[in-house]
Amino acid sequence: MVRVMASGVFDLLHTGHLHYLEEAKKLGDELIVVVARDSTVRKEKHEPITTEDVRCELVNALKPVDEAVLGKEGDMFDVVEGIKPDIIALGYDQKHDEEAIRAELEKRGLDVKVVRLSKLGTDLDGTRKIIQKVVAWYKVKAKLDAIEGRT
Repeated sequence: MVRVMASGVFDLLHTGHLHYLEEAKKLGDELIVVVARDSTVRKEKHEPITTEDVRCELVNALKPVDEAVLGKEGDMFDVVEGIKPDIIALGYDQKHDEEAIRAELEKRGLDVKVVRLSKLGTDLDGTRKIIQKVVAWYKVKAKLDAIEGRT
C-alpha cells in the first residue's frame, strides 16, 4: 500500500486542483490531502475566501481523495510524521523547495519520496485567475450599467 500526501489551500476549487489531485492519486494507492489552516493561508498567501472547514469538506468529497485533513500550525513536518506518506506530491506552482524538503525528511529519518507534478494549463486553472476574471467581468458590467443609466 503506497500512501501519497498532497497539500494546498484549495480556495475556490478549480480544474488545476482536480488535475493536481488526480495526478497525485496515480502515484499510489491512498491519497491523503492536507488542507492549509486559515491562519497559515493568511500568513503565507492571502485572506481565504472560504473557511478551512469548508475547504476540507469540499476536498474530502473529491473522487481522487481518500481522506482530507486540516494541517497543523507551526512545523509542517509534524503533519508528515503523523500521516507517514511514502510520497509527497507537490503541485507545479507550489513554492516549496524540493531539495530543502528532501533534506529535512532525511534529517528526521523519514524515507519519503518528493515528486513535483505537471501543470494543467487551461484557462481557469488557478484561484487568482478565477478572481481576476470575476473582477474584470464586474468592471465591464459596471461600465455598461453606467452607460445605460442603471445603478
